[in-house]
Order: sequence, then C-alpha cells, then structure tokens
Amino acid sequence: MPSRSYMLFRKAILTEQQVVCSYDDRPRELCPHIIGHNKSGEEVVLAWQFAGESSGKLPQWRCLRLAQVRAISLRKGHWHEGASHRTEQTCVSAIDLDINIHVRKRR
Repeated sequence: MPSRSYMLFRKAILTEQQVVCSYDDRPRELCPHIIGHNKSGEEVVLAWQFAGESSGKLPQWRCLRLAQVRAISLRKGHWHEGASHRTEQTCVSAIDLDINIHVRKRR
C-alpha cells in the first residue's frame, strides 16, 4: 500500500501541480517528474526543485526519499522542468509514473 506522501506526489504528477514541502528540514518547491521505488525498495521521487532552500544552487534535480518528506501540499502554478536531460536518471529504479511517458503521451 503506497504511503500518503506517495499518493500526493503521484497526484501532483498526474495533474501537473507544484509541490510545497519540507525535506531535510528545508522548505522546498518542486515539480515531480518520476515516482516509484529505488533499488532498496524505498518510495522515491525525482523532482525539479525550482525554489525554496537547498544545500546547492537552484534550480536543480532532486531525488527525494518520500519517508523523509513532511508538510506536503499541492498548488497550481507554472510547471517547471530541467532544461538538461544529458544523463539517465538513477533515482527511480522501478518507475510507477513518469510525466513524460505516462501522462503527456496520453494527450
């Protein structure tokens, strides 16, 4: 059974909504792109962080372990995505939902 966090991020992908949350005790503003499980079986999401706080420069791709995400809310707003797709993602091993494959190709 997927966690509540997983279901909220999944809904955000399907409806192309932004996610506002806390991760590593930092506020984050994200657009999730791929959700599923990592090699260890943990629920994870690959998201483009466009605002909030970060240990590095923003915007950037983030791999979040959903068990560590807190205070999740969805909001309407401009959909953000990284301009660079030069390397294959390694965050999500078992993909459940990918906005570019499962959502946008349906339209």
